[in-house]
Amino acid sequence: MYDSVFELHSYWAFAALGLLLIAALNAFAGLASKRVFTPKDRKISMIALIFSHIQLLLGIVLYFVSPYLQTAKDAGMGVVMKDSTLRLYLVEHPVVNIIAIVLITIGWSKHKKTEDSQAKFKKIGWMYAIAFLLLLSRIPWSAWLS
Repeated sequence: MYDSVFELHSYWAFAALGLLLIAALNAFAGLASKRVFTPKDRKISMIALIFSHIQLLLGIVLYFVSPYLQTAKDAGMGVVMKDSTLRLYLVEHPVVNIIAIVLITIGWSKHKKTEDSQAKFKKIGWMYAIAFLLLLSRIPWSAWLS
């Protein structure tokens, strides 16, 4: 099961990151051009939100079926924190990515509470962009691109 979930999590990440980048760029373009926030802008942002949340769910499943978790249970957290690979997979990657998903969710929620198009674009643009950078910062690149 681990291999299947790992593959799905890895490939879904391309879509989630791509859509998140598109949503952030769309929001900044809307902000720069001072255009009205349209249903199309809402859909772009919502699809990025949905893909990001599905990626989080896949990551949670992967976390609990991962052999790294069993290693952590056997060796203890002291060993995990001293090993950069274990620390990345068991602590840094999940924590930072959960923070990123929270920021995406906050950006989405705050945009719904305002009527001003520029404020909508600003909230989505900045929150999604910060989340995108956080996600990029904790990707295990050596495992992902191999």
